[in-house]
Amino acid sequence: MTALITSGKHDVLTGMSTSLVLTVIGDDRPGIVEALSRTVADLGGNWIESRMSRLGGKFAGILLIDVMPERREALTQALHALGTQGLHVHVEASDPHTQLSSKPLRLELLGQDRPGIVREVSRALAQRGVNVERLQTECVSAPMSGEMLFKATAELVLPSGVTLENLREGLETIANELMVDITLDG
Repeated sequence: MTALITSGKHDVLTGMSTSLVLTVIGDDRPGIVEALSRTVADLGGNWIESRMSRLGGKFAGILLIDVMPERREALTQALHALGTQGLHVHVEASDPHTQLSSKPLRLELLGQDRPGIVREVSRALAQRGVNVERLQTECVSAPMSGEMLFKATAELVLPSGVTLENLREGLETIANELMVDITLDG
């Protein structure tokens, strides 16, 4: 979903804009994305990137928008006003220059579901200074047995000094303890 800016387009595209990260949550219902995109567009914002999903009956999302500095406060107020419709929006300023430019590394995990999998894997990543740029998890039914399997896919960025082999070795130990399969592709 992309919202076009209604005015100030040249300024937003030339980098004079302010980047904002929004987190959004509310009861799932039709029209949530439209309300968000209308609010952003009506105040001259540009919808850059988003991840949105229905989870447990709730609509949850995170999105990046650009807006002219002089419209930031009005947009923030308009987004907070969506709370009257049951949509809670949190707005944070973003510094787009802090983004890592490294090629992401892909991690895939699959194993029998049990508590603690994300904690153990994320701890191993954090101990090595590995940044998790994207993480998607879900529980799925195994094709033959019907047991619940935990599936995770992540995009990671290795810091300098940490090799793919070093990370692979650390994760293999955890994979054995958790009885899950972990694959790294770089």
